[in-house]
Amino acid sequence: MRRLVFFVGGAGAGKTTLAKRIARKHKAVLLDMDTLLRPAAVVVMTTAGLDPDDRDSEAYKTLCRDLGYRITMDAALENVELGNDVFVIGPFTKETGDAEWIERELTAIGATLRDVEVKAVIVTLADDEAYRNRIMQRSSRLDEWKLKNWEIFSRSLAPRSIAWKLPPTSVLTVDNSLPLTEEKLWDLEQFVYDEERAAVGRMHSEPSSTSAKAPADEG
Repeated sequence: MRRLVFFVGGAGAGKTTLAKRIARKHKAVLLDMDTLLRPAAVVVMTTAGLDPDDRDSEAYKTLCRDLGYRITMDAALENVELGNDVFVIGPFTKETGDAEWIERELTAIGATLRDVEVKAVIVTLADDEAYRNRIMQRSSRLDEWKLKNWEIFSRSLAPRSIAWKLPPTSVLTVDNSLPLTEEKLWDLEQFVYDEERAAVGRMHSEPSSTSAKAPADEG
């Protein structure tokens, strides 16, 4: 069955790091909304006489937010229609709160939750300070508004749930506060691909010594 897996959560939680590690191994299509929207957002914001690096203000949300989700989901649905496993990365704050949203999206390709396996990975950190530290560490110009307006931005980091009509086994919350270990990656891989397929991948990628472990990656 085709897979459509969402990696959602606040800025700095490590959504992209987790998704890339699993996608690289299984050759899944990876669609990061930030990457897909960036060229268009720069043009739109510049044309409006606004900061092209702004990704958080109300002006940005009005002009670019929905455009970014539309670009991302159009690409995701096209790949799902082709039979590819697709990983989608983004906050999806409004979308995950709408119980009917994912089903409406799937109808665009004549699909339903019965023939596309939709899963959601909610990536979190321990507290607001952990998010702030991660955001500061990555030193991106796109985060300047977040840090200057932390009291406003931090509201988007509140714990969330998925309102979509998915079985509980299709939603996983990952606390990514500690360094990423191979054990955590295997657990995530088993969630995404089910235990049997993950075990096959492990046989092909493990070092010859069963006691050897790869170094931990950043969250």
